[in-house]
Amino acid sequence: MTDAAQRPAPDHPAEPSAPDPIPLGAAPRPTDGADLAARVRTALADELGGTAAGLDRASISTVLDGASVTSADLDLSGVVVRTDGAARPAGVDTRWRPEIIRREPGTLRRLRVDAHRIVAVDLPVDVTAELEGLRFEWVEGSDGRVGVLPVEPTEEHPVSGHARVAVDKAGLVATARGLLTVVLLQQGITLTGLDVDLVSKGPRSAVLRVDAAIKRGMFLSARVQATASVSVDASMVLAVRDVQLASGNPLVAALLGTIRGRVEAATSRDIDLAEKLPAGVRLADVRLDVGQELVVTARLA
Repeated sequence: MTDAAQRPAPDHPAEPSAPDPIPLGAAPRPTDGADLAARVRTALADELGGTAAGLDRASISTVLDGASVTSADLDLSGVVVRTDGAARPAGVDTRWRPEIIRREPGTLRRLRVDAHRIVAVDLPVDVTAELEGLRFEWVEGSDGRVGVLPVEPTEEHPVSGHARVAVDKAGLVATARGLLTVVLLQQGITLTGLDVDLVSKGPRSAVLRVDAAIKRGMFLSARVQATASVSVDASMVLAVRDVQLASGNPLVAALLGTIRGRVEAATSRDIDLAEKLPAGVRLADVRLDVGQELVVTARLA
Protein backbone atom coordinates (compact mmCIF):
# COMPACT_ATOMS: atom_id res chain seq x y z
CA MET A 1 0.00 0.00 0.00
CA THR A 2 1.07 3.61 -0.55
CA ASP A 3 1.47 6.04 2.33
CA ALA A 4 -1.55 7.95 1.02
CA ALA A 5 -3.64 4.81 1.16
CA GLN A 6 -2.67 4.08 4.75
CA ARG A 7 -4.87 5.86 7.26
CA PRO A 8 -3.60 5.35 10.77
CA ALA A 9 -6.68 6.83 12.40
CA PRO A 10 -8.99 3.84 13.04
CA ASP A 11 -12.54 3.89 11.74
CA HIS A 12 -15.47 2.65 13.75
CA PRO A 13 -17.48 -0.37 12.55
CA ALA A 14 -20.07 0.33 9.89
CA GLU A 15 -23.60 1.17 10.83
CA PRO A 16 -26.02 -1.78 10.63
CA SER A 17 -27.58 -0.38 7.44
CA ALA A 18 -24.20 -0.16 5.66
CA PRO A 19 -22.66 -3.16 3.87
CA ASP A 20 -20.33 -5.30 5.92
CA PRO A 21 -16.78 -5.95 4.75
CA ILE A 22 -16.17 -9.36 3.21
CA PRO A 23 -13.26 -11.03 5.05
CA LEU A 24 -10.46 -12.45 2.91
CA GLY A 25 -8.06 -13.86 5.45
CA ALA A 26 -4.91 -12.54 7.09
CA ALA A 27 -3.37 -9.22 6.12
CA PRO A 28 -1.78 -8.02 3.93
CA ARG A 29 -4.16 -8.06 0.98
CA PRO A 30 -3.53 -10.42 -1.96
CA THR A 31 -0.99 -9.25 -4.53
CA ASP A 32 -1.61 -11.86 -7.23
CA GLY A 33 -4.65 -13.43 -8.81
CA ALA A 34 -4.06 -16.98 -7.56
CA ASP A 35 -3.96 -15.83 -3.94
CA LEU A 36 -7.12 -13.75 -4.35
CA ALA A 37 -8.96 -16.64 -6.06
CA ALA A 38 -8.08 -19.00 -3.20
CA ARG A 39 -9.31 -16.48 -0.65
CA VAL A 40 -12.56 -15.94 -2.56
CA ARG A 41 -13.17 -19.70 -2.53
CA THR A 42 -12.64 -19.80 1.24
CA ALA A 43 -14.93 -16.78 1.73
CA LEU A 44 -17.69 -18.45 -0.29
CA ALA A 45 -17.40 -21.64 1.76
CA ASP A 46 -17.54 -19.66 5.00
CA GLU A 47 -20.54 -17.59 3.85
CA LEU A 48 -22.55 -20.63 2.79
CA GLY A 49 -21.92 -22.18 6.20
CA GLY A 50 -21.62 -25.79 5.05
CA THR A 51 -24.83 -25.78 3.02
CA ALA A 52 -23.04 -26.04 -0.34
CA ALA A 53 -21.70 -29.22 -1.92
CA GLY A 54 -19.28 -29.25 -4.84
CA LEU A 55 -17.79 -25.84 -4.14
CA ASP A 56 -14.32 -27.38 -4.26
CA ARG A 57 -14.91 -28.15 -7.96
CA ALA A 58 -15.95 -24.58 -8.81
CA SER A 59 -13.65 -22.69 -11.15
CA ILE A 60 -12.53 -19.33 -9.74
CA SER A 61 -9.94 -17.14 -11.47
CA THR A 62 -8.95 -13.54 -10.87
CA VAL A 63 -6.48 -11.10 -12.39
CA LEU A 64 -5.04 -8.31 -10.23
CA ASP A 65 -3.73 -4.96 -11.43
CA GLY A 66 -2.36 -3.19 -8.40
CA ALA A 67 -5.24 -2.49 -6.03
CA SER A 68 -7.81 -3.14 -8.76
CA VAL A 69 -9.12 -6.43 -10.10
CA THR A 70 -9.01 -6.60 -13.88
CA SER A 71 -11.35 -9.60 -13.99
CA ALA A 72 -12.97 -12.16 -11.76
CA ASP A 73 -14.52 -15.28 -13.31
CA LEU A 74 -16.58 -17.66 -11.18
CA ASP A 75 -18.00 -20.85 -12.68
CA LEU A 76 -20.25 -22.48 -10.08
CA SER A 77 -21.65 -25.18 -12.37
CA GLY A 78 -22.58 -28.29 -10.42
CA VAL A 79 -22.68 -26.64 -7.01
CA VAL A 80 -25.63 -27.79 -4.88
CA VAL A 81 -26.96 -25.44 -2.19
CA ARG A 82 -28.97 -27.41 0.36
CA THR A 83 -31.40 -26.29 3.04
CA ASP A 84 -30.63 -29.26 5.32
CA GLY A 85 -26.92 -28.64 5.67
CA ALA A 86 -24.99 -27.48 8.71
CA ALA A 87 -26.67 -24.20 9.53
CA ARG A 88 -25.15 -21.41 11.54
CA PRO A 89 -26.24 -21.36 15.20
CA ALA A 90 -29.41 -19.36 15.70
CA GLY A 91 -28.86 -15.89 17.05
CA VAL A 92 -25.10 -15.94 16.38
CA ASP A 93 -23.82 -12.97 14.36
CA THR A 94 -20.85 -14.19 12.32
CA ARG A 95 -20.43 -11.02 10.25
CA TRP A 96 -17.03 -9.34 10.22
CA ARG A 97 -17.30 -5.82 11.59
CA PRO A 98 -13.74 -4.81 12.38
CA GLU A 99 -12.20 -1.60 13.55
CA ILE A 100 -10.74 -0.52 10.22
CA ILE A 101 -7.19 0.83 10.39
CA ARG A 102 -6.33 0.99 6.67
CA ARG A 103 -8.25 1.51 3.44
CA GLU A 104 -7.24 1.36 -0.20
CA PRO A 105 -9.64 2.02 -3.11
CA GLY A 106 -9.99 -0.44 -5.96
CA THR A 107 -12.26 -1.34 -8.86
CA LEU A 108 -13.49 -4.73 -10.01
CA ARG A 109 -13.50 -3.96 -13.71
CA ARG A 110 -15.33 -7.10 -14.82
CA LEU A 111 -17.13 -9.79 -12.83
CA ARG A 112 -18.45 -12.88 -14.62
CA VAL A 113 -20.57 -15.53 -12.89
CA ASP A 114 -21.67 -18.70 -14.66
CA ALA A 115 -23.61 -21.66 -13.30
CA HIS A 116 -24.76 -24.26 -15.82
CA ARG A 117 -26.35 -25.38 -13.57
CA ILE A 118 -26.43 -24.66 -9.87
CA VAL A 119 -28.97 -26.46 -7.69
CA ALA A 120 -30.70 -24.30 -5.09
CA VAL A 121 -33.44 -25.72 -2.82
CA ASP A 122 -33.58 -28.80 -5.09
CA LEU A 123 -34.23 -26.58 -8.13
CA PRO A 124 -31.66 -26.53 -10.97
CA VAL A 125 -31.03 -22.92 -12.03
CA ASP A 126 -29.00 -21.73 -15.00
CA VAL A 127 -27.26 -18.41 -14.34
CA THR A 128 -25.13 -16.09 -16.45
CA ALA A 129 -24.22 -12.63 -15.17
CA GLU A 130 -21.59 -10.08 -16.07
CA LEU A 131 -21.02 -6.73 -14.36
CA GLU A 132 -18.49 -3.99 -15.00
CA GLY A 133 -17.24 -1.10 -12.92
CA LEU A 134 -17.78 -2.38 -9.36
CA ARG A 135 -15.93 -0.16 -6.90
CA PHE A 136 -14.70 -1.36 -3.51
CA GLU A 137 -12.15 -0.67 -0.81
CA TRP A 138 -9.50 -2.98 0.54
CA VAL A 139 -9.84 -2.72 4.31
CA GLU A 140 -7.56 -3.95 7.04
CA GLY A 141 -8.92 -4.52 10.54
CA SER A 142 -7.21 -4.15 13.87
CA ASP A 143 -7.65 -7.92 14.24
CA GLY A 144 -5.04 -8.53 11.55
CA ARG A 145 -7.48 -9.55 8.84
CA VAL A 146 -8.08 -7.98 5.45
CA GLY A 147 -11.20 -7.82 3.31
CA VAL A 148 -13.15 -5.84 0.75
CA LEU A 149 -15.89 -3.31 1.40
CA PRO A 150 -18.30 -2.67 -1.51
CA VAL A 151 -18.75 0.96 -2.54
CA GLU A 152 -22.19 1.99 -3.77
CA PRO A 153 -22.32 3.01 -7.45
CA THR A 154 -23.01 6.67 -8.27
CA GLU A 155 -23.93 8.67 -11.37
CA GLU A 156 -20.23 9.45 -11.79
CA HIS A 157 -19.25 5.81 -11.30
CA PRO A 158 -22.06 3.65 -12.74
CA VAL A 159 -22.24 -0.13 -13.03
CA SER A 160 -23.15 -1.77 -16.32
CA GLY A 161 -23.84 -5.35 -17.28
CA HIS A 162 -26.43 -8.02 -17.92
CA ALA A 163 -27.84 -11.17 -16.32
CA ARG A 164 -29.83 -14.22 -17.38
CA VAL A 165 -31.57 -16.68 -15.04
CA ALA A 166 -33.41 -19.74 -16.35
CA VAL A 167 -35.31 -22.45 -14.50
CA ASP A 168 -37.15 -25.48 -15.80
CA LYS A 169 -40.87 -24.73 -15.54
CA ALA A 170 -41.78 -28.24 -14.37
CA GLY A 171 -39.04 -28.12 -11.75
CA LEU A 172 -40.26 -24.74 -10.53
CA VAL A 173 -43.78 -26.13 -10.09
CA ALA A 174 -42.43 -29.13 -8.17
CA THR A 175 -40.45 -26.86 -5.85
CA ALA A 176 -43.48 -24.61 -5.33
CA ARG A 177 -45.57 -27.67 -4.53
CA GLY A 178 -43.11 -28.81 -1.88
CA LEU A 179 -42.90 -25.40 -0.22
CA LEU A 180 -46.67 -24.86 -0.33
CA THR A 181 -47.28 -28.31 1.13
CA VAL A 182 -45.22 -27.44 4.20
CA VAL A 183 -46.92 -24.05 4.65
CA LEU A 184 -50.44 -25.47 4.36
CA LEU A 185 -49.72 -28.36 6.71
CA GLN A 186 -48.92 -25.81 9.40
CA GLN A 187 -52.52 -24.63 8.98
CA GLY A 188 -53.95 -28.13 9.09
CA ILE A 189 -54.52 -28.22 5.32
CA THR A 190 -53.24 -30.97 3.04
CA LEU A 191 -52.29 -30.10 -0.54
CA THR A 192 -53.38 -33.04 -2.69
CA GLY A 193 -52.73 -31.53 -6.10
CA LEU A 194 -51.19 -28.48 -7.76
CA ASP A 195 -51.09 -27.36 -11.36
CA VAL A 196 -49.31 -24.13 -12.26
CA ASP A 197 -49.17 -22.67 -15.76
CA LEU A 198 -47.39 -19.52 -16.86
CA VAL A 199 -48.17 -18.34 -20.38
CA SER A 200 -46.10 -15.64 -22.06
CA LYS A 201 -48.05 -12.73 -23.53
CA GLY A 202 -45.04 -10.86 -24.87
CA PRO A 203 -41.46 -10.06 -23.85
CA ARG A 204 -42.58 -8.40 -20.61
CA SER A 205 -45.90 -9.94 -19.67
CA ALA A 206 -47.39 -13.29 -18.74
CA VAL A 207 -50.55 -14.83 -17.33
CA LEU A 208 -50.32 -17.06 -14.26
CA ARG A 209 -52.90 -19.78 -13.65
CA VAL A 210 -52.95 -21.95 -10.52
CA ASP A 211 -55.25 -24.90 -9.82
CA ALA A 212 -54.81 -26.44 -6.37
CA ALA A 213 -56.61 -29.31 -4.66
CA ILE A 214 -56.77 -29.12 -0.87
CA LYS A 215 -58.19 -31.21 1.96
CA ARG A 216 -58.86 -30.45 5.60
CA GLY A 217 -59.99 -33.15 7.96
CA MET A 218 -62.31 -35.90 6.75
CA PHE A 219 -65.06 -33.80 5.25
CA LEU A 220 -63.62 -30.71 3.56
CA SER A 221 -62.00 -31.06 0.17
CA ALA A 222 -62.03 -28.54 -2.62
CA ARG A 223 -60.26 -27.13 -5.62
CA VAL A 224 -59.05 -23.54 -5.65
CA GLN A 225 -58.31 -21.63 -8.85
CA ALA A 226 -56.27 -18.44 -9.08
CA THR A 227 -55.31 -16.34 -12.09
CA ALA A 228 -53.31 -13.14 -12.46
CA SER A 229 -51.48 -11.17 -15.13
CA VAL A 230 -47.93 -9.97 -14.56
CA SER A 231 -46.20 -7.29 -16.62
CA VAL A 232 -43.16 -4.99 -16.62
CA ASP A 233 -43.51 -1.74 -18.55
CA ALA A 234 -40.83 0.33 -20.33
CA SER A 235 -40.22 2.29 -17.10
CA MET A 236 -39.37 -0.96 -15.27
CA VAL A 237 -42.54 -0.95 -13.17
CA LEU A 238 -43.85 -4.39 -12.21
CA ALA A 239 -47.63 -4.71 -12.10
CA VAL A 240 -49.88 -7.59 -11.03
CA ARG A 241 -53.42 -7.26 -12.32
CA ASP A 242 -56.68 -9.16 -12.80
CA VAL A 243 -56.24 -11.39 -9.76
CA GLN A 244 -59.10 -13.86 -9.54
CA LEU A 245 -59.75 -16.43 -6.79
CA ALA A 246 -62.47 -19.04 -7.13
CA SER A 247 -63.61 -22.42 -5.83
CA GLY A 248 -66.48 -24.75 -6.61
CA ASN A 249 -66.88 -25.46 -2.89
CA PRO A 250 -69.31 -22.88 -1.41
CA LEU A 251 -67.55 -22.81 1.98
CA VAL A 252 -64.11 -22.32 0.47
CA ALA A 253 -65.50 -19.74 -1.98
CA ALA A 254 -66.89 -17.79 0.96
CA LEU A 255 -63.50 -17.91 2.71
CA LEU A 256 -61.82 -16.66 -0.44
CA GLY A 257 -64.31 -13.82 -0.55
CA THR A 258 -63.16 -12.62 2.87
CA ILE A 259 -59.56 -12.23 1.70
CA ARG A 260 -60.29 -10.91 -1.81
CA GLY A 261 -60.11 -7.30 -0.64
CA ARG A 262 -56.71 -7.80 0.96
CA VAL A 263 -55.39 -9.51 -2.17
CA GLU A 264 -56.66 -6.69 -4.39
CA ALA A 265 -55.12 -4.08 -2.10
CA ALA A 266 -51.77 -5.85 -2.08
CA THR A 267 -51.61 -6.31 -5.85
CA SER A 268 -52.84 -2.79 -6.66
CA ARG A 269 -49.49 -1.37 -5.52
CA ASP A 270 -47.06 -1.48 -8.43
CA ILE A 271 -43.38 -2.19 -7.79
CA ASP A 272 -40.84 0.17 -9.33
CA LEU A 273 -37.93 -2.18 -9.99
CA ALA A 274 -35.53 0.72 -10.57
CA GLU A 275 -36.64 2.98 -7.72
CA LYS A 276 -34.62 1.36 -4.93
CA LEU A 277 -31.45 0.93 -6.97
CA PRO A 278 -28.44 3.16 -6.26
CA ALA A 279 -27.98 6.18 -8.52
CA GLY A 280 -25.25 4.41 -10.49
CA VAL A 281 -27.37 1.35 -11.29
CA ARG A 282 -29.93 1.91 -14.03
CA LEU A 283 -32.15 -0.98 -15.09
CA ALA A 284 -32.47 -0.59 -18.85
CA ASP A 285 -34.48 -3.68 -19.74
CA VAL A 286 -36.14 -6.73 -18.18
CA ARG A 287 -37.60 -9.55 -20.25
CA LEU A 288 -39.55 -12.68 -19.45
CA ASP A 289 -39.66 -15.68 -21.79
CA VAL A 290 -41.75 -18.74 -21.03
CA GLY A 291 -41.45 -22.11 -22.74
CA GLN A 292 -40.01 -25.29 -21.31
CA GLU A 293 -38.00 -22.89 -19.20
CA LEU A 294 -38.85 -19.68 -17.38
CA VAL A 295 -36.14 -17.22 -18.46
CA VAL A 296 -35.61 -13.77 -16.95
CA THR A 297 -33.03 -11.46 -18.52
CA ALA A 298 -32.00 -8.01 -17.33
CA ARG A 299 -29.70 -5.36 -18.72
CA LEU A 300 -28.12 -2.45 -16.89
CA ALA A 301 -27.57 0.79 -18.79
